[in-house]
Amino acid sequence: MILGAVVLLESGWGSLGSMIRGGIPGSGQGSFGSMIHGGRGGGSGVPVRGGGARPQGSDGGPGGAGGTRARGGSPGHAQEALGARAGSAGRARAGHESGARARRSRGRAQEGLGHARGGSRARARGGAGRGAGARSGRESGARAGRGAGAARGGPPRAHFRRPARGSESGGRRGSGGGGAAMSPLSAARAALRVYAVGAALIVAQLLRRCVRGFVEPVFSPQPERVAIVTGGTDGIGYSTAKYLAKLGMHVIIAGNNDSKAQEAVRRIKEDTLNNQVEFLYCDLASMRSIREFVQTFRMKKLPLHVLVNNAGVMMVPQRTTEDGFEEHFGVNYLGHFLLTNLLLDTLRESGAPGRSARVVTVSSATHYVGELNLDDLQSSTYYSAHAAYAQSKLALVLFTYHLQALLTAQGMPVTASVADPGVVDTDLYRYVFWGTRLVKKLLGWWVFKTPDEGAWTSVYAAVTPALEGLGGRYLYNEKETRSLEATYDPELQRQLWARSCQLTGIADVTWETFSGSGLPGRA
Repeated sequence: MILGAVVLLESGWGSLGSMIRGGIPGSGQGSFGSMIHGGRGGGSGVPVRGGGARPQGSDGGPGGAGGTRARGGSPGHAQEALGARAGSAGRARAGHESGARARRSRGRAQEGLGHARGGSRARARGGAGRGAGARSGRESGARAGRGAGAARGGPPRAHFRRPARGSESGGRRGSGGGGAAMSPLSAARAALRVYAVGAALIVAQLLRRCVRGFVEPVFSPQPERVAIVTGGTDGIGYSTAKYLAKLGMHVIIAGNNDSKAQEAVRRIKEDTLNNQVEFLYCDLASMRSIREFVQTFRMKKLPLHVLVNNAGVMMVPQRTTEDGFEEHFGVNYLGHFLLTNLLLDTLRESGAPGRSARVVTVSSATHYVGELNLDDLQSSTYYSAHAAYAQSKLALVLFTYHLQALLTAQGMPVTASVADPGVVDTDLYRYVFWGTRLVKKLLGWWVFKTPDEGAWTSVYAAVTPALEGLGGRYLYNEKETRSLEATYDPELQRQLWARSCQLTGIADVTWETFSGSGLPGRA
């Protein structure tokens, strides 16, 4: 753990992800990865469930291990190189090293194992319902070396496979039918990975604090620029809003707590001597509220130069949003997906060559241990708060990268990047393991970042000249680093984007945008 922290201290999250996935970088061993996964280390990628005959490997979480064990979906879900087995009768295997072998989908789903969905052509039969997600294994194998889905809209192939979680149609909670539930052991493994990553990061932060400390960056003033910060009433969001206000920006705090927001606005104005700080109500758990917020903002006739997607919930008990989405997925991811898309026109109009508008989305290292289950994005077959949280953070990274690809293709003067704040002392820990809460209470002042320190990377992404015109970056400690390898897979990005458009009622312009030049990542 300490050695891993030292590696992280020197080279950032990319090394931690590699360490947990495939062992300590440069060692040729999978020691930590083996401990977390119960198998040998090596490779990268996140397990992705459903959406086609081709499985993916996807991680998401505070460090670098894989997500929870999942079951269901298409019986042809490929296994990871870790040797895990899917819970369907038609067990299929994905290749270990190069991803050269894809699963063979037999065109039938095992009874009661859920829906196979996605953009493939094979139809699932039996108790699984519609089989929109599986292609034949032979068709899948034809693209074995590409690491991407064979079918249009099919998920990319993974170098790492994890057994798939229960299957669902990818819509509202309760829409999935008959998927096999994730076992309690799988849920426990998801929690273990999340906490192992968090522990490694805490050690890294402690070493850095003892060795050279956290030095506050210095940024130039940002007058006549407008920023929206979601969740700006407390924690990292409050510190981000305050810092941007200190730089002279007109800051709009978007939140769902009026009394807390008014107090936050008052304090920021007093601390920064900037009167251009205000609050607009926006509940990210309600698509209706998000649309009303955007309408209210547009009525102000203001430009928008910076959007910070910061708000979120963490490891909450199973519950749903106003629209019926699982809360982590609905608030952390879908709410920001919808908000960003509704504000894109204003961002485009406000940006200019050499002075781009910016979208900053706050994810976390938890994405390294997340698992994207395209057949059960709502965690309906079995609920693990740790897996759901990690999945939402993984989805935010994939969303950001695809958004940047669209912005670039359309020639918009807008960039999109991800900010990872680290482990920060905020009020989000009420539902975590009691041991973590105890550590936070006793040692949080020492081993956790303060909210101000956690906000520095978001502010850096929002204003630094070093990122002018550059997007699609994953930033940690004010530096670019590698996110989970599978997050760079354009096919996986497109699949999640398409599903998100369906769930939010946003038009998917991906095919239209790339129709002339060809989709990125396609031969």
